[in-house]
Amino acid sequence: MGPDQPLPRLWLMTDERLGQRLFDAVARLPAGAGIVFRHYGMDEEERRFLFDRVRAAHTGLLLLAGPAEMAAMWGADGSHGRHQGAVTASAHDLAELRMAEAVGAQLVFLSPVYPTRSHPDAQVLGPAGFAALSAETELPAVALGGMDAPRAEGLAGAYGWAGVDAWLR
Repeated sequence: MGPDQPLPRLWLMTDERLGQRLFDAVARLPAGAGIVFRHYGMDEEERRFLFDRVRAAHTGLLLLAGPAEMAAMWGADGSHGRHQGAVTASAHDLAELRMAEAVGAQLVFLSPVYPTRSHPDAQVLGPAGFAALSAETELPAVALGGMDAPRAEGLAGAYGWAGVDAWLR
């Protein structure tokens, strides 16, 4: 990923709940969309095998949630997380946003904007909370959590949006 290449505005966040539908979601991504490959619950060998399958199915930006060194070893385009060398990071509040900035992330996912199956008991930001939090940073802020295209339209402060289930509809 070159320094002049803009980061995607649309993202798929993977997780185990997708099962084999993961590849349906990947196939629905528009050109230029990015993927953050999470699948934290898998053992490393299975996770790597699935990552390689996603890499083969997706020509766009593919980030690995995990250490930058592992992302480089796996052939990812970068890493996701609140660690040094991460291209993207997630934040749920101002403290986590500051951590994302401190480690040099180039883009931040702010979540959850709306209730989500991924984190059913999480306190939601809502559109106003998302706008307020995104105004606290110079980083491009991507809305995550219960997001889809209609909800993203007109969301103040949003560089783009990311979803899990939205890519299956």
